Amino acid sequence: MSDIQECGIVVPNDWVPLPIEPADDVRGWSKRTAAELQGRSKGAGYNINQSTLRRDLRSRAEDSRSREPFYAFCLYPDGFDVALATLEVDLIHPDDTVPEITLDWLAETFSTDDFGPPNISRIELPIGHAVRIRQNFAAGKRSRRSPGILMETLTYGVLPTGAETALILLMSWTVPGLSEEMEKAADSIAETLTVGFG
Repeated sequence: MSDIQECGIVVPNDWVPLPIEPADDVRGWSKRTAAELQGRSKGAGYNINQSTLRRDLRSRAEDSRSREPFYAFCLYPDGFDVALATLEVDLIHPDDTVPEITLDWLAETFSTDDFGPPNISRIELPIGHAVRIRQNFAAGKRSRRSPGILMETLTYGVLPTGAETALILLMSWTVPGLSEEMEKAADSIAETLTVGFG
């Protein structure tokens, strides 16, 4: 068995990569990226608020950075000044507490029944066996008076062939009515995952 040294993923153009390295300049990045996305939306016939977009980009980047994923992206279709979804990829390494990562362990560790039992299935991806977990969580409240937000998620726990390390892909969204589109997007993106060994 080898350890994963590289991970690859292909996402559509409206998924914006977030700056997650400690040395990244999030403030400068959010300003530049907001201008680029505003220009792209303007070219498509939409007028969006660059200040709102810049704040949302910065907030999303800082939130993802707090989890230190391997990759992080947010979905900004033309005409939207807030992200519709977040996508993160991370690696899980075996250790003393979990010497061998299995699909059963991934399903148990990354599922909950906040809003009923999760929908868990085993699938095959080009890089190996995987568990697919579709579930909903109670996200944080915006204020004391507002109700909690429903966060919908689709998680892939992947055991790449020949690796001891597992790969986790998590897509999450809070905008109602996007479940079918988000699941299709996540399924398609999961098929593009690749790994490289050292």
